Amino acid sequence: MKERQISFYSEGFKLDGTVYLPDDYQAGEKRPAIISNSGYQGFNNFYPRLFAQNLTKAGYVCFGFDYRGFANSEGEKGRVILDEQVEDIINAISFLQAQPEVDIDQVGLIGWGMGGSNVVRVAAKDKRVKAVAALNGFFDGERWLKSIHSYVEWMELVKTVEQDRVHRVVTGQSLYADPFIHYPLDPATNDYVQKELVPLSPFGKQTQLQFTDSIMNMNAEKVVTDISTAPLFIGHGKDNLLHPLEESTALYAAASEPKQFYLIDGKHNDFMYHEDPVFQELITELTSFFNSHMSVDKKTEVTA
Repeated sequence: MKERQISFYSEGFKLDGTVYLPDDYQAGEKRPAIISNSGYQGFNNFYPRLFAQNLTKAGYVCFGFDYRGFANSEGEKGRVILDEQVEDIINAISFLQAQPEVDIDQVGLIGWGMGGSNVVRVAAKDKRVKAVAALNGFFDGERWLKSIHSYVEWMELVKTVEQDRVHRVVTGQSLYADPFIHYPLDPATNDYVQKELVPLSPFGKQTQLQFTDSIMNMNAEKVVTDISTAPLFIGHGKDNLLHPLEESTALYAAASEPKQFYLIDGKHNDFMYHEDPVFQELITELTSFFNSHMSVDKKTEVTA
């Protein structure tokens, strides 16, 4: 895999990213492209790069970037607003229009975890998306938050968010808190996070409470029927305790054809290693899905 470091602007913020090219890419070719998008607290050098490592082998140009405020991208650190991440992805698609390696008529999206709802909402808004895959996500923010909290915890959460709304309008600033105060990790996910992500400096910084507010206002399930031109792939771990399986089955039920559901033989991210056979089975399914709708056989060459 060849890599080219780039930057682009999203609503005035300079975001860092990487164009990942297949080893056999030849100058002048325009190939289908897949943008891989991180979940909560994720960044380009982790899952987007992992997907690119595998999908470039299938002939795709891949693209990964860090949302505003993450890693070395510009933006307020600790500000995580889902609507803003959706705009970052839309602007990433626009950036690809200027890249010589990309066939802009064949752009697909992958969204991991919380990024799953992001890419569904992008595909509902942006007809440039040719195919979209949402993996291990949640798609009705309020429903998901209620499902992982007791009633007492939920009422306290609502009170905290309401107080922060007042604080924001009085002071102009959301309060900061532990990034997992309202996003509690299940034991298996926490073990993975402690082993793989905590040692990495961009991970685990304090997050504004407005993040929880943005989750409560997110409902990708309501807009999934607006995806009129992009086939939808939904993948979910059968034993996922962080984002319940019901989140993806509900999205699948609400979505229009063409759609595909794939049950991953794993939890949330216990299989997210290049050599893991469950991950490689997921890659096989994703490759088949994208090949069906934006085949690398359609790559074109630019002539002088």
